[in-house]
Amino acid sequence: MATFICGESQSLYSPPYFDGENYGHWKTRMTIFIQALNYNLWDIIMDGPTTIVDCKGVPKLKNEYTIFDKKNLQLNARAMHVFYCALGPNEFNRIRYCLSAKEIWDKLESTHEGTNQVKYSRIDMLTHEYELFEMRHYESIHYMFDRFRNIIN
Repeated sequence: MATFICGESQSLYSPPYFDGENYGHWKTRMTIFIQALNYNLWDIIMDGPTTIVDCKGVPKLKNEYTIFDKKNLQLNARAMHVFYCALGPNEFNRIRYCLSAKEIWDKLESTHEGTNQVKYSRIDMLTHEYELFEMRHYESIHYMFDRFRNIIN
């Protein structure tokens, strides 16, 4: 079987590597990688694995798990494995005690993007920069466009 290579020498068969730098870029690539691998993995990451309980709300014993319960547990384990393979040592240490793929994703997101309050503050700051944006008399069009692109991205 041939191995196809995409940009930055990234294999189509191994997750994008994240060492703590450029989280937004990694997040986008990782989202698509997981969805392409198995969209049910993405659902587990977004929704979290369900707590396995019986009709009375009491946690089931392992010998009472249905095939569906085991499938969800397997998907969660697979999603966690994808994260473990994608993260460098420092990022791995940050998430090593998480018990679900959703918990890993949420922890990485809050660590690198901040809470909603931080996000709203950043949006306000970038909106202000956008409103005041103008070309400086000493800069080239190319440099001005790079500054502008950084604000809008």
